[in-house]
Amino acid sequence: MTHIDVHKLDSVNMKIDCDDSIAKELNQFFTFEVPNFQYTPAYKNKKWDGMIRLFNVYSRRLYIGLLDYLTQFAKDRDYTIDYDFENKVSVDKDDVKSFINTLDLSITPHDYQIDAILHSIQNERCLLLSPTGSGKSLIIYCLIRYYLEQMQDDEKVLIIVPTTGLVSQMYNDFREYAGENWRVEKNCHTIFSGQDKTTSKRVVISTWQSIYKMPPEYFEQYGMVVGDECHLFKAKSLTSLMSKTVNAEIRVGTTGTLDGTQVHKLVIEGLFGRVHKVTTTKNLMENKILSNLSIDCLVLQYSPEEIQEIKRAKYIDEIKWLIAHEKRNKFIAKLTKSISGNTLVLFNYVDLHGKPLYNLISEMCPDKKVFMIYGGTDVEQREQIRQIVDKEKDAILVASYGTCSTGINIKNIHNIIFTSPSKSVIRVLQSIGRGLRRSDSKDSMKLYDIADNLTHKKYRNHTIRHLDARIKIYNKEHFDYKLISMKI
Repeated sequence: MTHIDVHKLDSVNMKIDCDDSIAKELNQFFTFEVPNFQYTPAYKNKKWDGMIRLFNVYSRRLYIGLLDYLTQFAKDRDYTIDYDFENKVSVDKDDVKSFINTLDLSITPHDYQIDAILHSIQNERCLLLSPTGSGKSLIIYCLIRYYLEQMQDDEKVLIIVPTTGLVSQMYNDFREYAGENWRVEKNCHTIFSGQDKTTSKRVVISTWQSIYKMPPEYFEQYGMVVGDECHLFKAKSLTSLMSKTVNAEIRVGTTGTLDGTQVHKLVIEGLFGRVHKVTTTKNLMENKILSNLSIDCLVLQYSPEEIQEIKRAKYIDEIKWLIAHEKRNKFIAKLTKSISGNTLVLFNYVDLHGKPLYNLISEMCPDKKVFMIYGGTDVEQREQIRQIVDKEKDAILVASYGTCSTGINIKNIHNIIFTSPSKSVIRVLQSIGRGLRRSDSKDSMKLYDIADNLTHKKYRNHTIRHLDARIKIYNKEHFDYKLISMKI
């Protein structure tokens, strides 16, 4: 029998003591091809082979979050393995409920949220997979309140988010949950856009962009780290930042979606812990926690002359042709005008598409309030627009995918229009999630998914193939949809 010894180095890494032959096996087992690597400059310049290697054969280091995978590796090969650092906390559901009752929350957690809190406490490190609208911020709030009581007085909590909008949203959510019971102003510090990175407050909410270049000494103060919407962190920046949090024994990642690739999942699991599915969008709809969703896939048909003009074009050329198409943009504006309720119009390119659409819709809908949000919109203005739209009944928000697919929490969205094609699981599901929150004035949401049929003979154009990918997502999530062919 061949044996593997595992030793904990810090809160990030473990060291694997084994024969060289097993080390080579481990190196192969934890090596993955990065999707679309062949298009990256590093690969084209022959500086990278397109692989991610999670196990270092020389240092024998591996992320602690991958311990379960290492154990399965040994079991499958009949190797023996010893480790002495896996911690399981003896806490049950009644204990968690009793603690939550002491918080005097302004909102009552659902049973699945309590289960997620319990799982996190019992395992001390995990990746919570829970869809948009499921109340991840309430789970995070309860967990930080719990661990602030468990940790030493000089230990702090670091909450990392991908956008400045999410910093403000998380802070405001905490203030809503706590009320006067726990003053957020006294306990929480926010970091974004050049704000002070040092504070005596025990909870720090920061964008990863603001702190990932900080020296290792800066991160020694944190005993707990939370990565919210961690699927959006850039891989190199995430690993660089998280590898510095060597004292953070408590690690909780949250995400609504993973991109389906094994390497993406394992990197995040290695840094936080194993994936734990909290609930699903379909379950939340059935339990009337989220709005019901219906999808109209509007497949636009073009003339033979237009198809001939753009046939077999490269992807970027096809996109530029579509977003500049006058009749297509007028169709989107007329659609926006014709539907009732608050409508979110999502675009991809600010100057080429977003601003012209905003101007066209504003001109065509003089009786409606029309707003625009994109990367150049400052945080305070985004928050003001969010609050206005939440109170309106027939407003239009024209927004970029980048700013609204994650980080804008608007409960009162009745319709969403996809104006730019995407096949990204994360972008599609996160964007849909913007409209699924229930409010006093809505219990359903309609998605208008615009696709463009430029098929030439047997050749299916790029954007129609992207629709095929989105339909696979809708089927997997059990969403109701229908295909509607429309001449433009």
